[in-house]
Amino acid sequence: MIITRLTLVLFAVFSAFTVTAQERGIPVYKDYLMDNYYLIHPSMAGTSAYNKARITARQQWFDVEDAPSLQTASVNARFGENVGLGAILYNDSNGRFSQQGGYLTFAYHLLFSRSTADINQLSFGMNVGISQEKLDETDINIIDNPDPIISGVEQTDNYFNMDFGLSYFYLNYFVHATVKNIIPQKRQIFTELFETDNQRQYLVSLGYTYEPELSNWVFEPSVMYQNKEATGESNLDVNAKAYYLTSFGNLWGGLSYRRSLDAAEFSSATGEIETAENLQNLSPFLGVNYGKFVFAYMYTYQTNSIVLSNSGFHQITLGYNFGENRRRYKCKCPAVNY
Repeated sequence: MIITRLTLVLFAVFSAFTVTAQERGIPVYKDYLMDNYYLIHPSMAGTSAYNKARITARQQWFDVEDAPSLQTASVNARFGENVGLGAILYNDSNGRFSQQGGYLTFAYHLLFSRSTADINQLSFGMNVGISQEKLDETDINIIDNPDPIISGVEQTDNYFNMDFGLSYFYLNYFVHATVKNIIPQKRQIFTELFETDNQRQYLVSLGYTYEPELSNWVFEPSVMYQNKEATGESNLDVNAKAYYLTSFGNLWGGLSYRRSLDAAEFSSATGEIETAENLQNLSPFLGVNYGKFVFAYMYTYQTNSIVLSNSGFHQITLGYNFGENRRRYKCKCPAVNY
């Protein structure tokens, strides 16, 4: 069967945009920009001035059947001076593949600050999680179209894994680093040709908050780098975020640009190896903290010239902050003071 050049291009681009939805555990999107750093960095459990509960829903391409979607529910809280605890539940689906699971988190915070005039804090965190993955092939006709790698049933498997991370806040600077899926495990529901037992993924976030004098504004430029060890895939987020502090809470919003640092390769009809476009997208977002309630919306637009759909990705975050206000620093540091 001859596969046309256009089909191969579309397949390469589609794969580049959906591969994160098939990774083990919670796919890494841009939830951290929507007042939810804890969802990707376990060391952030219990860091904020308030305990936090968050619900997120993300849907890609409304006009594409069985397009990737993700739902999460999380809560994290501080206990005593140094301990943070948290829990996450998630449901992730992408076509025939889906996974559901949960994490429990333990974090420990070391405070080096001598006064409330500044912040100097190092935090460690670990997730322990269980997930169930499913591959549904029940509607594939294997009688008329036999294939040794297609079973014709719904395959399921359960996995245990761990994530480890650290965070460091110093004055207006912050850094987060996390290793996801530390334990090597091969998934049995996929053929060995496409599967590896190394699901480790590395995330590093860096940022800075700038506070103009006599102003209610706070500006927060940041970057996030992620890398998958087995495949060498990596991408970079460049973010600009701003907060306007009010008497009822704060308004915030910004823009994020994500670019893959490696392009997908495909073969033309003549067998010549060519290179497809790098993954690129733009994500404007807007949110509000009204009292103890949080609402945020993000839209992601694909900037590649060849895309599966022009409908983009939509994500909503709902949140509630609860517990005693532990605000202890004079700085306008949104991740720890709000």
